[in-house]
Amino acid sequence: MGLTTAACLAHIGHDVVCGDVVAPKVEALNQGIIPIVEDGLQEIVQEGLDTGRLRFVLGAANAVADAEFVFLCVPTPRAADGSADMSFIEAAAQEIGPALKVGSIVLNKSTVPVGSTHVVERALGREDVFVVSNPEFLREGSGVHDFLNPDRIVIGCEDRRAAIRVAEVFSSIKAPFVVTDPASAETIKYASNTFLATKISFINAMANLCEAVGADIRDVVLGMGYDKRIGFEFLRPGPGYGGSCFPKDTHALVNIADQAGYDFSLLKGVIAVNEEQYDRVVAKVARAVGDNLEGARVAVWGLTFKARTDDLRDSPALEVVERLMKQGADVHAYDPTVHEPLPGMTTHPDPYDACTDAKALVILTEWDEFRWLDLAQVRTRMDGHCIVDARNILEPAAARRAGFSYEGIGLV
Repeated sequence: MGLTTAACLAHIGHDVVCGDVVAPKVEALNQGIIPIVEDGLQEIVQEGLDTGRLRFVLGAANAVADAEFVFLCVPTPRAADGSADMSFIEAAAQEIGPALKVGSIVLNKSTVPVGSTHVVERALGREDVFVVSNPEFLREGSGVHDFLNPDRIVIGCEDRRAAIRVAEVFSSIKAPFVVTDPASAETIKYASNTFLATKISFINAMANLCEAVGADIRDVVLGMGYDKRIGFEFLRPGPGYGGSCFPKDTHALVNIADQAGYDFSLLKGVIAVNEEQYDRVVAKVARAVGDNLEGARVAVWGLTFKARTDDLRDSPALEVVERLMKQGADVHAYDPTVHEPLPGMTTHPDPYDACTDAKALVILTEWDEFRWLDLAQVRTRMDGHCIVDARNILEPAAARRAGFSYEGIGLV
């Protein structure tokens, strides 16, 4: 999020200095080498370097000298009690406080609990600067597009003049502006992410019901999605939601509600359905290999939490794999962007090699390349004949013609 924000701000004409605490990363970025897989980001970073509008420095304080606007884009991971860990935000604010110029604006870009602008104000220790909430709504894999083509830009600020200045930063981007107070801006971010997580858990629960009553979730989604009040987005059943945002944000909002004295039972149910979905996928695999995973070799395609990224954080694929291994499965995995060994499993550079001698194949990430692999070759490599497609990306009839027993999510 921080790298994408910096590169996109440079792209729309601003002079941007991006600070990080890892020296080798800063050196690599100044050479145009980016550390993540993100569509379009390599090109836009290189453009910023070539034009001189983007550069990278070591340390937050070194980045803010003479800056009019300072974006805080640091992690807010889930703490043990489910709340958002604010330690990185506070540390960054304490570091930059003495270096800020008078009248500058510090923007919280990270997902932070309600009231965090006051936390940042205290950590800065400055009464001559402004703190604004400016939550991001970037999807991994399409972050550059989302920044330049947002559905809305949210500005949470107590000072109207500061809000106008922030709006001018984004004046070249065509999008509605939502100008509100900081608490509402912070709540908008959580409300948006947890609503999307709710849609995912809802459609997964519906897929489970479809299996029970003999309905086809693909047709159910089609019938629902044409309703403009519902839409098709986030109505794709799978192994559960994951990634760097949804798991921590759902837990954080439950914690915020608990602290405020409200029992957010609906959101607790969303989390429970998601946990259940991991186990349901594992149960499908267990049935496929004869109800005993102990010693069974299982091939897995896909480890990242979604396609077009290399992000493994809170990946539902890894959640399923961990549960498979706990039941004794010998997991052999392939993912297009995972090239390093992962604990407990064997990773392969080739999807066919991962299937060699496997009793079952499990598809856990929706990489498009999986749709076009030669299922006949997969079948000759495997010792078993079962596919558990937790993303419904294969055509069931084609898999069955290739000699497989096929099971998806919510399919008849």
